[in-house]
Amino acid sequence: VIGDGSVRCWGSNSRGQLGDGTTNLRLVPVSVSGISDALEISAGLEFNCVLRAAGSVLCWGANSLRQLGDGSTTDRRSPVTVPNLTGVIGVATGQSHACAVLAGGTMRCWGDNSFFQLGDGTRTSPTSPVAVSGLTGVVMTSAGDLHTCALRAAGSVRCWGRNSRGQLGDGTTTDRAVPVTVSGLSAAVAIAAGSAHTCALLANGGVRCWGHNDFGQLGTPTSSSATPVAPAIRDAAAIVAGSSHTCALL
Repeated sequence: VIGDGSVRCWGSNSRGQLGDGTTNLRLVPVSVSGISDALEISAGLEFNCVLRAAGSVLCWGANSLRQLGDGSTTDRRSPVTVPNLTGVIGVATGQSHACAVLAGGTMRCWGDNSFFQLGDGTRTSPTSPVAVSGLTGVVMTSAGDLHTCALRAAGSVRCWGRNSRGQLGDGTTTDRAVPVTVSGLSAAVAIAAGSAHTCALLANGGVRCWGHNDFGQLGTPTSSSATPVAPAIRDAAAIVAGSSHTCALL
């Protein structure tokens, strides 16, 4: 997102994920068509979504699993509006699904739901955004490949979806159709979901991570963990998670 609210993208464009109206590979940044009021952007697998200043969401790129939320399965080379979605304050994209936090603290999700990653209690991939079941007080969300997590105002974290490596943090490896609370975690102020792991930034600058750890992405020399573990970081100000790695800004 550029300072004037426009968006630029570059790289692979086979599904129209650069949003410039083409499927041409771009080696340098190109402008995304028709966006001048973007506040936040999130990139999924071959698709992107943008939060606009007015509280609506635009998405573009791959759409075979309805991840653009426009009611179709047609790839879009330029941004389309996610219908019936207003008052959005945050957006996150996973592998082939997306979620939005609304101003009232609830969430809506859309796209692939094969592992319950939309949190509505079903495996049905809807044609438009659906409400995450029983979730209120949300201030931030982050989406992994096949799971989603939400940070609540009180500092707790709830997750749902695929849980094969303990990425939901509830002490099990059972997939969850609706949100479950991450065990023993409080005072979180930010969250970041990777492919199959999740991390939380704490108010005191500490970090807790859980899930897949075959590549050390939890920051501890342990095996994968279904409950939060503490990497040796004491003064973090922000965290981000990649597919199989994590970084903290100190």
